[in-house]
Parts: sequence; C-alpha cells; structure tokens
Amino acid sequence: MPESTTPLQIGPHSVRPPVVLAPMAGITNAPFRTLCRHFAGGGAFAGGEAKAGAGGGKGLFVSEMITTRALVERNEKTMQLIRFDATEKPRSIQLYGVDPATVGKAVRMIAEEGLADHIDLNFGCPVPKVTRKGGGSALPYKRNLLRAILREAVSGAGDLPVTMKMRKGIDDDHITYLDAGRIAVEEGVTSIALHGRTAAQHYGGTADWEAIARLKEHVPEIPVLGNGDIWSAEDALRMVRETGCDGVVVGRGCLGRPWLFADLVAAFEGRHEDIARPSLRQVADVMVRHATLLGEWLGDEAKGVVDFRKHVAWYLKGFAVGSEMRKRLAITSSLAELRAGLDELDLDQPWPTGADGPRGRTSGNNRVVLPDGWLKDPYDCAGITEDAELDTSGG
Repeated sequence: MPESTTPLQIGPHSVRPPVVLAPMAGITNAPFRTLCRHFAGGGAFAGGEAKAGAGGGKGLFVSEMITTRALVERNEKTMQLIRFDATEKPRSIQLYGVDPATVGKAVRMIAEEGLADHIDLNFGCPVPKVTRKGGGSALPYKRNLLRAILREAVSGAGDLPVTMKMRKGIDDDHITYLDAGRIAVEEGVTSIALHGRTAAQHYGGTADWEAIARLKEHVPEIPVLGNGDIWSAEDALRMVRETGCDGVVVGRGCLGRPWLFADLVAAFEGRHEDIARPSLRQVADVMVRHATLLGEWLGDEAKGVVDFRKHVAWYLKGFAVGSEMRKRLAITSSLAELRAGLDELDLDQPWPTGADGPRGRTSGNNRVVLPDGWLKDPYDCAGITEDAELDTSGG
C-alpha cells in the first residue's frame, strides 16, 4: 500500500505526495526547479529535454529567497527571480523581510499583480547578513514583531495561502518554535515547516526530529512539515512515521540529486523498487542539462556554466573522479568544455555505495550575529524599520 494517500493541503492547493523543495538561495532558481519537477513528473534521465510532466510535476517547488524591499522596489535581478515557467503550478515565492509594512507591500504586490499562487515566509535563514538585521532565524525571538509581520502578510495576501519556514530558535537557550507556531495559527498561517536545528547549529550536528513531533502536537490545527537530514526517500518516510508530520521539506538532500524527487514520489506512492540509481553517464547528462538551462535562463552560456560550477562537487560525490579532474570541471567556462571534461571520465561507473549522505554546508556551533540588544526583551521590537531590509534577493 502507498505510504501516504493524504495530500498536503496548502490553501486551495493539494500537494501529492506531500513533498516540498526547500527554498535555497542561489540554488532553487527556475532551472533547478525545472530539473526537480522533471523527475518528480516521471521524466527520464536521458532522451530529451528536462521538462516537467503533466501538471508541472508532483510536489511543491519554492523559489529562492526574495527580499521584500527588493521586490517592492522592482529590483531587476529580483524580478527575474520571480519569473516562473508556464508549467509551474502552483507558483511559490519565498519572501524574506523584517519590517511589517514592507512585507505587507510586497505581499499585496504579489496578490494584486498575480505574481504567484503561494507565499512562504522565511524565518529560518541563519546566515549573518540576514540575522544581523534581525531577520531569518533571529526574528521569531521577537514575538510581537513576528505577529505583526504575519498579520500584514495574511491580510495582504487575499486568497493566496501564506506559509512559513522556521528553525527551533536562535540557540539552545533561546528556543522559539512553539511560541512561533501558536502565533502563526492565531494569525492565519496555512502551514508551518520546521527545520530541526537552531540558528547556532547552522547545518551541523543532527536535526532534532523530536521537535518536529512536538510542534505537530502543539499546533494540530494546521499542517506541519519537517525539514532536516532528509538525504533519501527512506529518510522522508521515516520522518513522517516518527514525527507524525504532514509532509517533508527537502533542501541539501537534493543538491546534485534533482532526481531525489522521483525517489520521493515513488516512495510515497509505495513503489519502492523504482528508487533511482543512475550511472555516472546519466549523471553527466543531467549536469550538462542543468548548465544548459542556467545559460538559457541567464541569457548567456558562459554565465550559466560559471553559475553551475558550485554544483559540480555535489553531482560527483561518491564517484571515482580524481581531485585534479574535479578542480578542472569546477572552473569550466563553456558547455563544450564541461562536456569534454565529463567525457574523459569512466562514465560506465554505477551508482556508488554511500553516495546519499550529507552534502552542502555542515558547519555548526556558530555564534549567531544579532542586532545590538536583540536578546534583552523577547517582545520589544522598537527600532525595526524599512532600513533593516536587505536590498538584494537570492544567493
């Protein structure tokens, strides 16, 4: 029998299986979402262009972080980041903001101009450029500020569902997720995704899945999604079984593995025999297609290949590829150069054992950079103005 027959309900949108691509700055742009949707929709590894299947692919695929100030000011880069493929349904935008008024303006702009079908709010980012402004994973500590932002967002969104993604808290001494969850319910948020780490942990250590279970018990009124340490489809099923969460959000697990969404669909539909184990030849084809899509999106092949460089190590993880070749592939500047380098590899290598482990950033126990005096009062939010907003979106 299928592991899950209940779709995740995000406002009017039924997401089946209950799987969400996490917004990742500089990663979940339109080309990467296209690849993930391609595999989620039943697309093959080779034999044609990567396009999403009927209905835009199974699951929900969220844009990289969009800064509310940059959106309101119609920053050129930001306006490009919110362009969706015609087959992307629903269109999901993640917003980052600190000032309730600016967040409200951005949400109303999206709703009134029909720019998206779903809005997610970022309260989980742990990077210093965000937390030093009081944003991301720092913000839920200020309960009244969180409430004000959620109220502005929900009221401005009209019929669009508003969701939020957060962490457990700033550090082990400043845990916020249960209070934040209750505020979200009271302000009309449609669902909550919890990354089972604090901001101080960044991406180190082990995600606390028990916190996801506690949040689910704490806010039974709305769906709760779990995030953290999902490296395989089996991890996703185990998280649902162990926590009772309504769905999963997959971030670093799909770095260099966009076909993980095919695995997730198969697993949630009970087709465990369909888990993908591509050869290096198939992986190389996906790499070239990914770089090609980036070039088309950016309007410049060289820029696309340069942007793709950060993905090379993730795609090749586990395969027998020498360090010199890895370095060479990571500095390519054209599709021809990338393809030529890949063709020098032993492309008949099968999927390597143990290749599903952690990828991406793993550092932990970081000092969280916060505004002066941020921790003195969990309710006072004086001094937060539109000047605290970042003016750039994405990575």
